[in-house]
Amino acid sequence: MTSIIKVQTLTGADGETPHCHLLQVDECRFLLDAGWDENFNLAYLKDVRKHINQIDAVLLTFPDQAHLGALPYLFGKCGLSCAVYATVPVYKMGQMFLYDQYQSRHNTEDFDVFTLDDVDSAFDKIVQLKYNQSVALKGRGQGLTITPLAAGHMIGGTMWKIVKDGEEDILYAVDFNHKKERHLNGCDLEHVSRPSLMITDAYNATYQPARRRQRDEQLMTIILQTLRGGGNVLVAIDTAGRMLELAHMLDQLWRNKDSGLMTYSLALLNNVSYNVVEFAKSQIEWMSDKLMRSFEGARNNPFQFKHMQLCHSLAEVNRIRGPKVVLASSPDLECGFSRELFVQWCTSAKNHVILTSRTSSGTLARELVANKRRALSLQVKQRVRLEGAELEEYRRRQLEAKRARALELAGDVDSSDESDAGEAPLTADGHAEHDLVLTNGKPNPLFYKSSKRQHPVFPHVEERIKYDDYGELIRANEFAVAEEEAKPEPVPEEVEPADREMQDVSTVPSKCLAYYRTFNVAAGVTYIDFEGRTDGESLYRILEQLRPRRLVLLRGTDDVVQPLIPRFSQVAEKVLVPRAGHPVDATTESHIYQVRLRDSLVSSLTFSKGRDAEVAWLDGVVTMATDQRRSDVTAPAADVAMETEEDADEPIPTLELLPADQAPSHPTVFINELRLSDFKQALVRLGIASEFSGGVLWCCNGTVALRRQEQGHITIEGCLSDDFFQIRELLYGQYAIV
Repeated sequence: MTSIIKVQTLTGADGETPHCHLLQVDECRFLLDAGWDENFNLAYLKDVRKHINQIDAVLLTFPDQAHLGALPYLFGKCGLSCAVYATVPVYKMGQMFLYDQYQSRHNTEDFDVFTLDDVDSAFDKIVQLKYNQSVALKGRGQGLTITPLAAGHMIGGTMWKIVKDGEEDILYAVDFNHKKERHLNGCDLEHVSRPSLMITDAYNATYQPARRRQRDEQLMTIILQTLRGGGNVLVAIDTAGRMLELAHMLDQLWRNKDSGLMTYSLALLNNVSYNVVEFAKSQIEWMSDKLMRSFEGARNNPFQFKHMQLCHSLAEVNRIRGPKVVLASSPDLECGFSRELFVQWCTSAKNHVILTSRTSSGTLARELVANKRRALSLQVKQRVRLEGAELEEYRRRQLEAKRARALELAGDVDSSDESDAGEAPLTADGHAEHDLVLTNGKPNPLFYKSSKRQHPVFPHVEERIKYDDYGELIRANEFAVAEEEAKPEPVPEEVEPADREMQDVSTVPSKCLAYYRTFNVAAGVTYIDFEGRTDGESLYRILEQLRPRRLVLLRGTDDVVQPLIPRFSQVAEKVLVPRAGHPVDATTESHIYQVRLRDSLVSSLTFSKGRDAEVAWLDGVVTMATDQRRSDVTAPAADVAMETEEDADEPIPTLELLPADQAPSHPTVFINELRLSDFKQALVRLGIASEFSGGVLWCCNGTVALRRQEQGHITIEGCLSDDFFQIRELLYGQYAIV
């Protein structure tokens, strides 16, 4: 049965925005990825919030911020509560990505877009799958089956195959890589036949990356020249995705004695570096065949690093002797340790900064690559300890809040004293208290209802111990510990941050500072492509092999996509390019529409049961009504301000029943294609003798005859008898009559 398929781009219509798309298959709606930009701009999620209550499932492809960064916000602040499907590595590494992003922001600013609890609650909804594991959906997704396929690019990367009743075959494949790498195989195209619809991106459609050997040689040359010149190398990389490829490569280079790198230091710096490496050690089965054979044969774990030191703070990096190479997150240089190291090292001509991916417009990494500017005015953010009057004010507010909570708790205890006689009061620690009390020297029969201050029958008097076990007099002042508040020494302005230990302010009273500072960038800056995506020419060859009936191109600007449409039209019957907020109809069949049936209309119909379905005759008229499926959900105040008139529900066609006096009459319709041979078998099962003779089915000793006419109709002839009416009733039972 043909399904109605629509694709709407919520974000990701051009090449600069993250992936977040809405796929509608009949009544089921999938959110394909939930990406967010590097600066967590709420404007990107405006269209996503409008469809929150309609989403039935979320399909995640990769664990980085561009594919799942908005997941905690959607679950924690927008009320999304559907199931999320992802592979095991995407689940584990995705958490590491978001933990690192949150901590990187929290270390320098008051970040409240989402919390770590929001991350955990969102990932609790994830259903973890293995490659080629099919899952049949329920509810509005009845009849749909989803299957994750290997996509390369990052560990656990996924292409999603969605099948409707074994007919409609949809393939969602973005940012995949068909080439084998050091730690990953290429994408899995063996399990993909010709899809009815393929959804892919045009991000690399006109881009030709450098060859792998040329790329590696360039990286090696820059590292050797910089280290031998006494400088440091900053490699801006992601948290747990492409970092694994680069870390594995560099550790292998350091192990090679002929490389001359063993005398230098190599470090991995992010907030979750230890956890990422430990997860990578346990996920060898998701990696390349070469690593699998090495692990199964010699038990060599490629992520058991020998030369790479795992660091979680700048203080640990500063303790490592230089010159050194540091892989720091994040690749856009907008926040995190990579930005802090850039601020420290960019003014020295000995150092070098290597950028490994193309980031969005407006980021520091993009500006360094595009503009080649050497004088930059950057906003420096940092979190510092509270001191002096600010610290005293903070302590005063904390003490007042503590007293207010104590008074509130005491009020709860007093109110519990006024409870029913069968209910015991509660102490401050929440335990039940059952003291027998006295009122004017006499027991109080209603001792749980009195609100006056009363005393227990057996009051407890604490005895002070004057002597210890050895008979020596205890002097309390000898055991008192002098508590002196250690204040940090002021750091002179001329001292560079790299020359002092960075203090941990995450567990002490602190505040955030932000100021602008001009830097003269003397360090070298080089972009080396370590993104690991399929290039434009290879994408065309893959499409030429798959030959999808419908092709949807995402993340492509007009100047990039429009010249590609004639070429891609040679390998696909139809090429669609959605624009942000405007769905495109990717239904295979033409002249097919979707209308809504009201419950009152369905309950008034009289259905006749056929062989495979129930049918009914309906005389109605199509009207336009507003979709009421969306219910009100609690949204942040910022969301309300962004709502406009265009956010109102769009009217959809609705089928209404015609009144009985307006409905025209219609002849009786028999629905089924009956074969006389099948009907003969039905008669035999009921013990009625029948046989064919001259193309006519004779029944009941030749008294009743059934023959097929040229128009396909079946006629019944014979004497009016009980046998005739019995066979006619059986014949009618083979049809759905409306």
